[in-house]
Amino acid sequence: MGGEIIIFLCIFGSIFGIAYLHYSTRNKERLALIEKGMDAGIFKQSRETPPIWKILVLNIALLLMGIGTGILIALMLQETVGYNDALYPGIIFLMAGTGLLAGFFLTRKLVK
Repeated sequence: MGGEIIIFLCIFGSIFGIAYLHYSTRNKERLALIEKGMDAGIFKQSRETPPIWKILVLNIALLLMGIGTGILIALMLQETVGYNDALYPGIIFLMAGTGLLAGFFLTRKLVK
Protein backbone atom coordinates (compact mmCIF):
# COMPACT_ATOMS: atom_id res chain seq x y z
CA MET A 1 0.00 0.00 0.00
CA GLY A 2 2.84 2.39 0.74
CA GLY A 3 4.49 1.83 -2.65
CA GLU A 4 1.63 3.36 -4.59
CA ILE A 5 1.73 6.51 -2.49
CA ILE A 6 5.49 6.88 -2.96
CA ILE A 7 5.17 6.47 -6.73
CA PHE A 8 2.35 9.03 -6.86
CA LEU A 9 4.38 11.51 -4.80
CA CYS A 10 7.46 11.01 -6.98
CA ILE A 11 5.49 11.62 -10.18
CA PHE A 12 3.73 14.68 -8.74
CA GLY A 13 7.02 16.04 -7.36
CA SER A 14 8.76 15.59 -10.71
CA ILE A 15 6.01 17.39 -12.61
CA PHE A 16 5.95 20.21 -10.06
CA GLY A 17 9.75 20.51 -10.10
CA ILE A 18 9.94 20.71 -13.87
CA ALA A 19 7.16 23.31 -14.04
CA TYR A 20 8.73 25.39 -11.25
CA LEU A 21 12.16 25.26 -12.87
CA HIS A 22 10.74 26.25 -16.25
CA TYR A 23 8.80 29.27 -14.99
CA SER A 24 11.46 30.53 -12.59
CA THR A 25 14.20 30.30 -15.22
CA ARG A 26 12.04 32.01 -17.81
CA ASN A 27 11.29 34.85 -15.39
CA LYS A 28 14.99 35.30 -14.53
CA GLU A 29 15.98 35.41 -18.22
CA ARG A 30 13.38 38.06 -18.98
CA LEU A 31 14.37 40.16 -15.98
CA ALA A 32 18.03 39.99 -17.04
CA LEU A 33 17.10 41.19 -20.54
CA ILE A 34 15.04 44.06 -19.15
CA GLU A 35 17.89 45.11 -16.81
CA LYS A 36 20.27 45.29 -19.78
CA GLY A 37 17.77 47.42 -21.70
CA MET A 38 17.01 44.82 -24.33
CA ASP A 39 13.56 43.92 -25.60
CA ALA A 40 12.03 40.90 -23.87
CA GLY A 41 9.61 40.41 -26.73
CA ILE A 42 11.89 37.87 -28.40
CA PHE A 43 10.13 35.16 -26.41
CA LYS A 44 6.78 35.86 -28.03
CA GLN A 45 5.75 33.77 -31.00
CA SER A 46 5.86 35.65 -34.27
CA ARG A 47 2.71 35.93 -36.35
CA GLU A 48 4.31 34.18 -39.32
CA THR A 49 4.63 30.77 -37.65
CA PRO A 50 1.53 28.67 -37.09
CA PRO A 51 0.42 27.91 -33.53
CA ILE A 52 2.05 24.92 -31.87
CA TRP A 53 -1.25 23.11 -31.44
CA LYS A 54 -1.75 22.90 -35.20
CA ILE A 55 1.66 21.31 -35.66
CA LEU A 56 1.05 18.91 -32.76
CA VAL A 57 -2.35 17.84 -34.07
CA LEU A 58 -0.92 17.31 -37.56
CA ASN A 59 1.92 15.12 -36.28
CA ILE A 60 -0.29 13.09 -33.93
CA ALA A 61 -2.85 12.53 -36.69
CA LEU A 62 -0.21 11.33 -39.13
CA LEU A 63 1.35 9.11 -36.46
CA LEU A 64 -1.99 7.45 -35.68
CA MET A 65 -2.76 7.06 -39.38
CA GLY A 66 0.63 5.41 -39.85
CA ILE A 67 -0.02 3.01 -36.97
CA GLY A 68 -3.43 2.11 -38.39
CA THR A 69 -1.96 1.57 -41.84
CA GLY A 70 0.78 -0.59 -40.34
CA ILE A 71 -1.76 -2.80 -38.57
CA LEU A 72 -3.77 -3.13 -41.78
CA ILE A 73 -0.73 -4.02 -43.90
CA ALA A 74 0.51 -6.51 -41.28
CA LEU A 75 -2.91 -8.17 -41.15
CA MET A 76 -3.05 -8.44 -44.94
CA LEU A 77 0.48 -9.90 -45.08
CA GLN A 78 -0.32 -12.37 -42.32
CA GLU A 79 -3.41 -13.58 -44.14
CA THR A 80 -1.76 -13.89 -47.55
CA VAL A 81 1.82 -14.95 -46.79
CA GLY A 82 1.42 -16.54 -43.35
CA TYR A 83 4.08 -14.67 -41.33
CA ASN A 84 3.34 -14.49 -37.62
CA ASP A 85 5.52 -13.09 -34.84
CA ALA A 86 7.75 -10.21 -35.84
CA LEU A 87 5.49 -8.93 -38.57
CA TYR A 88 3.20 -6.68 -36.53
CA PRO A 89 5.79 -4.63 -34.57
CA GLY A 90 8.04 -4.23 -37.60
CA ILE A 91 5.33 -2.99 -39.95
CA ILE A 92 3.70 -0.82 -37.28
CA PHE A 93 6.98 0.95 -36.41
CA LEU A 94 7.87 1.29 -40.09
CA MET A 95 4.56 2.93 -40.96
CA ALA A 96 4.56 5.09 -37.80
CA GLY A 97 8.00 6.38 -38.76
CA THR A 98 6.78 7.04 -42.27
CA GLY A 99 3.86 9.00 -40.84
CA LEU A 100 6.17 11.08 -38.66
CA LEU A 101 8.46 11.74 -41.61
CA ALA A 102 5.47 12.93 -43.63
CA GLY A 103 4.48 15.09 -40.65
CA PHE A 104 7.93 16.65 -40.62
CA PHE A 105 7.73 17.60 -44.27
CA LEU A 106 4.16 18.91 -43.97
CA THR A 107 5.10 20.94 -40.88
CA ARG A 108 8.05 22.43 -42.72
CA LYS A 109 5.75 23.34 -45.60
CA LEU A 110 3.18 24.79 -43.13
CA VAL A 111 5.78 27.01 -41.50
CA LYS A 112 6.90 28.44 -44.86
